Amino acid sequence: MRRTTLLRAAAGLAGWALIVAAAAVAGGIASAGAAEFYQRLDRPAWTPPVWAFGPVWSTLYTLMAIAAWLVWRERGFAGAPIALTVFLAQLALNALWSWLFFVWQAGALAVAEIALLWVLIVANLVLFWRVRRLAGLLLVPYLAWVTLAAALTLSLWQRNPQLLG
Repeated sequence: MRRTTLLRAAAGLAGWALIVAAAAVAGGIASAGAAEFYQRLDRPAWTPPVWAFGPVWSTLYTLMAIAAWLVWRERGFAGAPIALTVFLAQLALNALWSWLFFVWQAGALAVAEIALLWVLIVANLVLFWRVRRLAGLLLVPYLAWVTLAAALTLSLWQRNPQLLG
């Protein structure tokens, strides 16, 4: 590969990593003070341990950035505008969920929002798959985790109407 091609690829990967990191930080700010609130919630027995959330999300955000980069590298934004726009939209919803749930404690809105997020992730996975299969495959763990998170959100809302009214 020529040097300019490598530099462009590296810059693109860094750019997508920064975009994903910005969403992670936005959600992280909302989650920063969530420990006390989360401990007060009546949680189902199948709730993942609290320590798992950080490593899982770090891994998922890394996979998401690589997936977006692969699509961008294959076609550029002009060649895959719908796929990459859907990616950005689901990324924004991903960050918004933490605000709805932890800061505003709006259970019904968090449930509705995560359902919409799930639909966008499925659409994103299909769109990425059509451009580059590996990019679609990299979103499968994300879809699986958000499926679990959606079920957990619904359960927490139902079990804690006084806190997530």
